[in-house]
Amino acid sequence: MSKCILVTGGAGYIGSHAVKLLLDDGFDVVVFDNLSTGHFKAVDKRAKLFVGDIRDKYAVKALFEHQHIDGVMNFAAKIIVPESVSNPISYYDDNIFGVLNLLRACSAYNVKNFVFSSTAAVYGTCSSEPIKEDHLLHPESPYGFTKFVSENLLIDSEKAYGIKHVIFRYFNVAGASKDSSIGEAHPVETHLIPVTVNSCLKDEEMTVFGNDFETRDGTCLRDYIHVLDLAKAHVLGMKYLLNGGHSDVFNLGSENGYTNLEIVNTVSKVLNKEVKYHFGPRRNGDAASIVASNVKAKEVLGWTVDNNLEDMIKDDYNFRKRNPSLYGRKTYLVPKGYKSILLKYSTNNNVTNLYEDLEVEDIRNLTSISKNIK
Repeated sequence: MSKCILVTGGAGYIGSHAVKLLLDDGFDVVVFDNLSTGHFKAVDKRAKLFVGDIRDKYAVKALFEHQHIDGVMNFAAKIIVPESVSNPISYYDDNIFGVLNLLRACSAYNVKNFVFSSTAAVYGTCSSEPIKEDHLLHPESPYGFTKFVSENLLIDSEKAYGIKHVIFRYFNVAGASKDSSIGEAHPVETHLIPVTVNSCLKDEEMTVFGNDFETRDGTCLRDYIHVLDLAKAHVLGMKYLLNGGHSDVFNLGSENGYTNLEIVNTVSKVLNKEVKYHFGPRRNGDAASIVASNVKAKEVLGWTVDNNLEDMIKDDYNFRKRNPSLYGRKTYLVPKGYKSILLKYSTNNNVTNLYEDLEVEDIRNLTSISKNIK
């Protein structure tokens, strides 16, 4: 019998790629997403999709009660560093309380395997590179701190409830699926590669934030990893836990650092078009340089990095060329009566309000999905 994996945030950028790879590997997959930044059209048709918010403990409880789950992959979180500085309470709410609800449900329903999406931002400014997993943790933004707290929740939950975990600390993620069907699609892009590719496509000038960092050209230096390589690591991490592996933490990066200007110049080279840019002030919370050591993930999980920087740029470009409106007008999977089916388990009025103004464009298999939670 196939193992069933719950993927929270599975309609989002990284989550949707992980969902596809899990399904390709023979897992059954349940996606739980509030669709606030995710897209219904990004969810593989072979997966079950439940619309809900991990901050709503009643909706989470209902899902665990009516759906057998062997493991959890959590991608649901806010991720923008400068926004976390200007609106920290929102980040503590989303990124910590949601994890608490998932761990509470895992404990109650005997789910012992948890793969967690963390970040290199837990390291802060580092004294040496490449950064190893045992480096001192000193997050410098509310976003990084919320992930630091969540990592500790996982550690304590293993001690108390026996919930094993794999924590992945991401470096900068880019790229898209090779068939260009899914990719990075946010209302406002903040990540450098899609911002630069969009600048080329639209012939618009972009901003490079900060040119006074202590790096080789004064701009931030980052380690970039292809989203497919990242998603592959999550499948390996879940298999590792299901096969009896112990709790552990792994960096996911390429071990190659590129400055912001080097990214801009590489995009220009790959797309054969000049990128127009100007310098702006530093963004709050940005560290000067972050480069991963990925030796541990390779040795323990058998992980490999199969894509380089040019692959990330080409795949992002192809996704945007094929999908000029990205996933089109925002599509929500909330047919008539469905919100009451899921949310009747919730006493949180904010969750109900989240769905009040949504339009229904494509309800696919939701009739059968709805029956599973009655």
